[in-house]
Amino acid sequence: MPHAPVTIFIIEDNALYSELLAYKLTQNPDYTVRQFSSAQACFQHLATEKPDMVTLDYSLPDGTGEQVLRQLQERLPNVPIIVISAQEDVNTAVGLLKQGAYDYFAKDAETPDRLWHSVLKVREQLALRRENQRLREQVGQKFDPKQAIIGNSQPIKELFTLIEKAARTGITVSVSGETGTGKELVAKAIHYRSVRQQQPFVAVNVTAIPRELLESELFGHEKGAFTGAVNRRIGRFEQAHGGTLFLDEIADLDLNLQAKLLRVLQERELTRVGGSKTISFDARLIVATHRNLEQEVKEGRFRQDLYYRLLGLPIVLPPLRERGTDVLLLADAFLRAFCAQNHLPPRQLSEAAKQQLLHHSFPGNVRELKAVVELAAVLAEDELIGPADLSLRNGSGGNGEIPADESLRQQIARIVQRYLDVHNGNILHVAQLLKIGKSTIYRMIQNNEVSVR
Repeated sequence: MPHAPVTIFIIEDNALYSELLAYKLTQNPDYTVRQFSSAQACFQHLATEKPDMVTLDYSLPDGTGEQVLRQLQERLPNVPIIVISAQEDVNTAVGLLKQGAYDYFAKDAETPDRLWHSVLKVREQLALRRENQRLREQVGQKFDPKQAIIGNSQPIKELFTLIEKAARTGITVSVSGETGTGKELVAKAIHYRSVRQQQPFVAVNVTAIPRELLESELFGHEKGAFTGAVNRRIGRFEQAHGGTLFLDEIADLDLNLQAKLLRVLQERELTRVGGSKTISFDARLIVATHRNLEQEVKEGRFRQDLYYRLLGLPIVLPPLRERGTDVLLLADAFLRAFCAQNHLPPRQLSEAAKQQLLHHSFPGNVRELKAVVELAAVLAEDELIGPADLSLRNGSGGNGEIPADESLRQQIARIVQRYLDVHNGNILHVAQLLKIGKSTIYRMIQNNEVSVR
């Protein structure tokens, strides 16, 4: 990892000793060193330049080591400060380290070398922090809604407006829409456009975790809280502290856990399973469901008080069949990405194939479209994808309609079966192409939904 230049401030009233430290550090041409004979001289310079780290003499003419350290920490939060003292008092060193000093050295012949090695450690940490910042910025750009969410239809334009409004505040957001419409993508777009974008985005699918483990997953547990709890576990709420917690399929949360979630949201604090300590948290909440939560409340499956607590800013995602020609924009994007990832020649949809996609109802929405066009890219004999390559009905082409009584699960099984047939039953390869776990395919085989022929 390439290192950026490092600026180091030396605060030392002994001019000779200050020159000694500066001479040692400037052996590295990447280090810029500034020397100050007092704390006030350093504070005045902070108006024009900020350091990446500071060395601080414990005994200065205008303040004790503890006082100056505290003032520096207020002005330069997160900047490492190394205290250098003529004293070798252990209690002083311990006190300064507890106060937040990065390191403590006694002045002797080896101090310049110790400082050199300590600066190397700081530099490594600084490089990692800058790289992390760069990656977070890249993720933020990726989830710019107008780049991550593809479409020009009126419903999508209205969605962009709501995402921007949600991102400007910390209001709870409830996202609803049919399966496969991109609810998590919307949640990420909101998070990475908000002031919390540098903090964690933590996603939990309520239906993917066994009910008996979900409370521990959300709130954490203490060691020995239950059989198998051999260590303390930090829950998802704590993991999301400072950032955003996304709870997908919130309607499937059982009533007992709904009550606990309500209390946690009202108090903004939680208690780990098996623990007694109250832990405060600060996480923005975004929830999603493909069900009608209002109807769930009427039928007694969802608490009314929790419903109103979660409602916040409601965002309803349009199904793909209501997005007009967006289906072609999405299909083209999926085709280009799939062909590039799998080293296939570029593929294009024929006019007949485009018409077939435009007239298909897509009950599986964007997720179904992605699977259909990726399979078509594999099946096509040349660069032009025709209607026969689109697996929209019984594994073949056709008029684009699906049987009225066919479920999404049956459609997924049909697509998986087609991939297995084309790739001679190679389960691992099919799992990689479809981006699903091979255990999912094995489970489908066990349930007689697909077979290896």
